[in-house]
Amino acid sequence: MGDSFIIAVDFGTAYSGYAFNITSNEGEIEPILKMWGKEHGLETPKTPTSILFDEDGEFMKFGYEAQAAYINMRGEEAKKHYFFENFKMALYGRKLTMDVTIKAANGKEMTALKVFTEALRFLKDDAMKTISFNAAGMTFLASDFTWVVTVPAIWDPSAKQFMREAATEAGIVTEKTKDTLIIALEPEAASVWCKKLPSDGFITPNHSRESLDQSPGTQYIVADCGGGTIDITVHEVLEGGALKELHKASGNDLGGQTVDRKFKQFLREIFSDGVWEEYEENYPSEVQRMLHDFTRLKQVDEDIQITCPFNLGQLAQKKKDIERFFECVKGAFWNEGSIKISKEKMRSFFKESLQGITRSLNEIFKKDFRIEFILLVGGYAGSQILRQHITDQFVDKCKILCPFRPQEAIVKGAVQFGKNPEVVASRKSAFTYGIETSESFDESRHKAEKKFMADGCQMCSDVFMKLVSEGDDVGWDDIREHTLYAIEAGQTAMSFTFFRTERRDVKYVDDWGVEEVASFEVDMPVVAGGRKRKVMLQIKFGSTEITATATDMASKSKQSIKIDFMTK
Repeated sequence: MGDSFIIAVDFGTAYSGYAFNITSNEGEIEPILKMWGKEHGLETPKTPTSILFDEDGEFMKFGYEAQAAYINMRGEEAKKHYFFENFKMALYGRKLTMDVTIKAANGKEMTALKVFTEALRFLKDDAMKTISFNAAGMTFLASDFTWVVTVPAIWDPSAKQFMREAATEAGIVTEKTKDTLIIALEPEAASVWCKKLPSDGFITPNHSRESLDQSPGTQYIVADCGGGTIDITVHEVLEGGALKELHKASGNDLGGQTVDRKFKQFLREIFSDGVWEEYEENYPSEVQRMLHDFTRLKQVDEDIQITCPFNLGQLAQKKKDIERFFECVKGAFWNEGSIKISKEKMRSFFKESLQGITRSLNEIFKKDFRIEFILLVGGYAGSQILRQHITDQFVDKCKILCPFRPQEAIVKGAVQFGKNPEVVASRKSAFTYGIETSESFDESRHKAEKKFMADGCQMCSDVFMKLVSEGDDVGWDDIREHTLYAIEAGQTAMSFTFFRTERRDVKYVDDWGVEEVASFEVDMPVVAGGRKRKVMLQIKFGSTEITATATDMASKSKQSIKIDFMTK
């Protein structure tokens, strides 16, 4: 089957979805996007990232179905089930282990790997069903496809590795087919999609008549505004339309859900005297529905009205007349069964998040780039308040662009990225990487305590041999080669231990700020040649994951690993 059989999964903090391409020709084909929520009278390009397990930890439902089932459970029953939402944020900003656990709504814990695996398994099975339905009688297996799973660029490498583990456990790939899974970075995928858009493909008035991949030399910022993270990348368009990363990924965890949290806090402020707490405890499903309505209202920049659910009204009336709850708060009014929130109040919910985005963008403008515009993508970019704020802040520096349906840019771009991963021609290394080696001891340069003897020679241990520096450009097919020699005449294997640091220059692997990330060894069965025996180490840094291959030149024995950043 052709390489253009691709399924891309956009696994978001708040919403998830997928798109696919099942054409054999290499032309530009608009990816097919699965629409969700028809049973609930909706039609959305993504479904909530919510998952429900029964009391024995068996998977039950995902998305709108999981929410609906959980919402319809009575208190005691709901407490027995495991319901997770926004669980992707468990991977933000932390070094992951295989047994990291996350908390369900009932306070019980489950391993994150299981929750992510079951979510990906559901999306995989659903995609296979949808595709068979669309494919006029042809049957497909998961192994017929190249799979692309998107992750935030600002995640720690261990989190990217974690998604690969979960995808393997979910049956998306096996050990044998693991090369058919591509991890794509969300802002990069969006950039790949948007650079092809014609000038009328944007909500905001556009910069020119050309699409971006027709204008080499253009430098722009991609701000992927998601529910959980704000993920920022800087790209330059190269001749031929490929992209070069100019600045390593940056951002923060102040995405659209920060606004939802502020809204919920405000409801707690209005319905004081414990009314809101009691409501949350007894009617979690209704709280969910209110937040759902809020997601829609968050898109506009005007006074909003949200229906006050009957049960919330009843709980409030028990304490005092409902209008009186509104006397002590600014920016909200009771309006015949609805809670009316003023435009100013609404904007205040966005304040912390928008300040965070502005801070991150300002950092980039301090650098020596020629930024022509900021490209806003992700579901949160659909919000007028966000777009207006970014325009007000940066209008004198550059243009602000946002495609129609900014939520779809990532998953559609991920399909194109899967077809052609070299479209991102070069990236910035986020760390300085090195391996541990030994070299001849020189007392003018080396610490005395690092001295050891090998075959009668004085050697220095723990030397950090730099492979690439933090901030270096690495091409997508850039392979760094190093030749290493046997330390002892009779050794039958050479082991490699990889380290990373944010410092540009370190001398020893046990210096401060240096951490071990991986190790493997290669056999050296032919001992003739003694200490002159060579091993060739080749490292590929430029794709979204790092691979290393060591070859013993005498026996041609070879060992390869994708550098595993997860601590077991």
